[in-house]
Amino acid sequence: MQKHATADITLPSLVACSSTAVPRQAIVLTIIFHPETDRIGETACFANVAGEESWLLGRREPQFSPSTPNIAARGLDDSYISRTALQLGFSKGYLILARALSSSRCSVLGADIGTETSITKAQLRLGVPIQLGGRVVLLLREGSVLEADSGPPVGLGLVGGSLYMRQLRAQVTRLATTDLDVLIRGETGTGKELVAAAIHDASERSHSALVAVNMAAIPEALAPAALFGSARGAFTGADKATQGYFEQADGSTIFLDEIGDTPQDIQPQLLRALQQREIQCVGGAIKAVNIRVISATDAHLSDDQCGFKAALRYRLAESELELAPLREHAEDIGELAWTFINKELLAIGREHLLPQNLCTPGNIALWAELFHAFLCYQWPGNVRQLINYARQVAIASESRIHIPDTIRKSLRGSSDGLSAPEVGQTEPRIYTDCEFRESYAAARYEVTRVAKELGLSRQAVYRRISEMSGLCLANEVPSEKIWAALRNTSGDQALAAMQLKVSLAGLRERIRNTPQAGTL
Repeated sequence: MQKHATADITLPSLVACSSTAVPRQAIVLTIIFHPETDRIGETACFANVAGEESWLLGRREPQFSPSTPNIAARGLDDSYISRTALQLGFSKGYLILARALSSSRCSVLGADIGTETSITKAQLRLGVPIQLGGRVVLLLREGSVLEADSGPPVGLGLVGGSLYMRQLRAQVTRLATTDLDVLIRGETGTGKELVAAAIHDASERSHSALVAVNMAAIPEALAPAALFGSARGAFTGADKATQGYFEQADGSTIFLDEIGDTPQDIQPQLLRALQQREIQCVGGAIKAVNIRVISATDAHLSDDQCGFKAALRYRLAESELELAPLREHAEDIGELAWTFINKELLAIGREHLLPQNLCTPGNIALWAELFHAFLCYQWPGNVRQLINYARQVAIASESRIHIPDTIRKSLRGSSDGLSAPEVGQTEPRIYTDCEFRESYAAARYEVTRVAKELGLSRQAVYRRISEMSGLCLANEVPSEKIWAALRNTSGDQALAAMQLKVSLAGLRERIRNTPQAGTL
């Protein structure tokens, strides 16, 4: 028997949604990653998509609203982002994103843009990833927003803020106030067990543990005894009576996962248990049980090839709940990824890698790259896959956040992902290590300068530095090595910077903040 672990987190927090909330169409910007991580999930809305207005996206505009009540909306407020990063407006059915040449670098749909790019209505409905200054990741999407707030969270340990998830939370809240049996449907990994647990935890049965059963893991021959128990002497080796899962859940909730894999021979007994709330253990008497049944499946139970009895399917679904795949509510990827990675890093004692603790430009750029890659991926394994990737990233990260090669290849291999470039777009040139080293040295190890000369984003430059041996940023050089270089150059900071292969500005900043070890 499995017990529900209340610490598990996958979907958004349970919210009592106001019945007066009226959805309207708008263009919504969601913060997927921001150096101030408490801003992940904030949203801003442009006008109705049918309007002819133009809008500004930059350091101060638009105003992003946090989900926490009584906190004022504000702009992105990041000094690496230009005040006028992008101008947006509709023209001939396309959304035009215009960038001034002097503004900070910007990536749209996975490709750096020069002066202008166009977005189709289909792309806008799917969602357009935007990366500003190599530090902030946004999702631009046409969608519905609520005119009224959906109410305060009630603390069931669920995460997320999209309209879909708020509506799901409202459904969960309503179902928790009833004692109806519930059938949860959805692709694998969408969090069906955690939604079942949320319903149970908010119900009057929460004083008892949720009993979770994987129907696919029960051998057909053992299914009657496993589900309904057995009497002493019922079969060879039965030297004592045993309780089945249904009796263990008496007074509580039983969760039947993978219900579509229920053996056909056991389905009539299961139907009786649902209709009469009575079970008959193997070799024993009939017993009444007081249970609520929540079941889940990713199978099409109405398919003739499934072998699932129609009467049982209708009885299971006194109420039915369908979960959308993660790719259909990509607005939640930032909050979910942050929650999982933060949890995993804390669990292994590497919280120093979190953006707020290691807030160097290079580290922030790597975090932005990770979240941008997550946003552009299609997530065939949904939330469960995101949890697994978060765990692998945390384990692989030591001195800074790191994307394992296996995950990097998987993320890049998503051919139908959000970041698929437009036909006719050219890929940026790939420089060899030798070419990069020569250009980096010629630029006197200044990231902004070499990025401009090579036509790369600062994020790409930071990534190359982190991947190449013998290169690092000034804030990563050991203090004893800094003072040794200064002694070797008789205190000439410019020469010391070239010797250490770091920028002069970075070295000076490091010297101001580093206790001197020894004398020059």
